[in-house]
Amino acid sequence: MNLSDRIAARDVRITVVGLGYVGLPLAVEFAQAGVRVSGYEIDPLKLEILRQGESYIGDVPSDRIRPLVESGSFTPTRDPGCISQSDVVIICVPTPCVNGHEPDLSFVQCAGRTVSENLRAGQLVILESTSFPGTTEEMLQPILEKSGLKAGQDFHLAFSPERIDPGNPTYGIRNTPKVVAGTLPDATALAEQVYRIVAEEVRCVSSPRVAEMSKLYENTFRHVNIAFANEMALLCEEMGIPIWEVIEAASTKPFGFMPFHPGPGVGGHCIPVDPQYLLYKARQCGCDLKFVELANEINEKMPVRVVEKVKDALHERGKSLDGAKVLVLGVAYKKDIDDVRESPAIKVIARLLKAGARVRYHDPLVGSFDNGVGRFESVDLTPAALRESDCVVICTDHTDVNYDRVIAHGSLVIDTRDTLRRRASDGKRTLLDV
Repeated sequence: MNLSDRIAARDVRITVVGLGYVGLPLAVEFAQAGVRVSGYEIDPLKLEILRQGESYIGDVPSDRIRPLVESGSFTPTRDPGCISQSDVVIICVPTPCVNGHEPDLSFVQCAGRTVSENLRAGQLVILESTSFPGTTEEMLQPILEKSGLKAGQDFHLAFSPERIDPGNPTYGIRNTPKVVAGTLPDATALAEQVYRIVAEEVRCVSSPRVAEMSKLYENTFRHVNIAFANEMALLCEEMGIPIWEVIEAASTKPFGFMPFHPGPGVGGHCIPVDPQYLLYKARQCGCDLKFVELANEINEKMPVRVVEKVKDALHERGKSLDGAKVLVLGVAYKKDIDDVRESPAIKVIARLLKAGARVRYHDPLVGSFDNGVGRFESVDLTPAALRESDCVVICTDHTDVNYDRVIAHGSLVIDTRDTLRRRASDGKRTLLDV
């Protein structure tokens, strides 16, 4: 049988390269659909956890992984030989930024070299890692062709942007549409077949560049609109208007409006990072994306603004930020997940420490984190911890937090997420929205 027939019969082996927030959920989804999956991962700690049938990602419970590992449907491995034994190879490695805004494609390049060294004729290679248009054809393809095989002639090459939303209980791999595009129509058709195993809807587009740009477009859209919400929050504060009530009122319009909310900054792998990839490519083309650059400026200022609010609020009470006891609630980049990548809360903590504050934090999902200076451990949210704090800062509004206790025992609360407004009806506490 040819590759198309084997995919239709689910008689294929898939290797997922990189078992992080994107690769692990994808590998598990394919394995649960009856496909034999190898997970190539170079981190020995991750491999050890997976081989024991355990998970390190909240969206993928251990009870989903364990039977797949035990049955051999999913094999975590550091042996790159699994690539040559597979029919389909899906690259899901990080694409971070260095020095704040410069794209770092070293993980994609390294993964590409590993795949190239194990590539064989007839395989389909798909890149899922977010990057700027041209990455698949201009960077990955030449690396793969160092194997002596040619894309479109000896093997197939495609791009499909990941759309993982950590902590989203509604949308996962199966009910989130997949966008795919191959370098040639045959590759597009094969990639579509592969993803239809795990996704209810697959949208084919005309080229990998379109697919690559679609990912940057959708996340930059969010980045720009969050910046608008943050800027409006600052204006409303100066005018004495509650921004959250404004957004609620605007959201009653059933057409032409989509709510975005202010906060202490943007976090996660996508929103702070993807626009930098778009800006990088735009500069190469000689284009200025002024909206995106302004959104960067606004969103990056929000952690600074939070610290200013803490300083001003303490000053009004005759206290100095230097030496003040500050308790930060939530360090994950968004509610109800344990992911601290690019978290604005950690930026707030760093600035508080630099100003001389004595900082502790509570997060029911993040037991500890390293801020580059030292390791921080989450403290219990006790009445005593709240009473001892000169200021409490809500940076991440996890559901599993006793906010009534915060209202009852916190003397000063800076609320960046509109968490307490409806709860604090007695007016006994000073609640400052950012």
